[in-house]
Amino acid sequence: MDAGFLGEYLGTTVLLMLGAGVNANATLTKSKGQGGDWTVITSAWGFAVLCGVLVAVSLGAPGHLNPAVTVGMAVAANDFSHVGPYIAAQMLGAFTGATLAWLAYLPHWAETEDKAAKLGIFSTSPAIRNAPANLVSEIIGTFALLFVVVAIGSKLVAMPGYLGPVIVGLLVWGVGLSLGGSTGYAINPARDLGPRIAHAVLPIAGKGGSDWGYAWIPVVGPIIGGIIAIIVAKAAGMI
Repeated sequence: MDAGFLGEYLGTTVLLMLGAGVNANATLTKSKGQGGDWTVITSAWGFAVLCGVLVAVSLGAPGHLNPAVTVGMAVAANDFSHVGPYIAAQMLGAFTGATLAWLAYLPHWAETEDKAAKLGIFSTSPAIRNAPANLVSEIIGTFALLFVVVAIGSKLVAMPGYLGPVIVGLLVWGVGLSLGGSTGYAINPARDLGPRIAHAVLPIAGKGGSDWGYAWIPVVGPIIGGIIAIIVAKAAGMI
């Protein structure tokens, strides 16, 4: 198996296992972490990104774990040869990670009555449902992610390679704390769509619908935001 594909798959698996895991821990009835606040959730997602990137990079993958990053970097390099395989790996990994989180909390699903809360463990939803505003929120959040990622990798910053995953994890934490309250900051099509598919197909006790009417926003918004970030970074001479 190609090292890039395997790394993106396993890295994204770890990302969603830990990310959906903290959502479950903070949400599900009788979990020891039930009631965990936004700081707990955003912190754990930052750690999840750090762990996922470390796994991916250790296997020879770039550690994108995110189709928006993959597409953005392809635009930056004008090389789209890895886009298809990496996105496929990320989607599969997101599904696998969400499934593992479901299994880790298996007895708790039947104890939890709130169907919307169960879906929220897997996928994002807006605080105020307004499609244009929600799309803009995802565009801005992903712009911030990609624009700073480019800065992290720039020659003038010259950051030691081993610090990259740590700084990216802190970046995702910061994006969640500052820009995440509107839509839950998917900022990653695989992070939302893979687990949403898992929610739809897994035999989750007492689940409701998977809100497919909203599902396009956390896919389209991040892709647009990532491309805009690369365009601006190129215009500014960062690439």
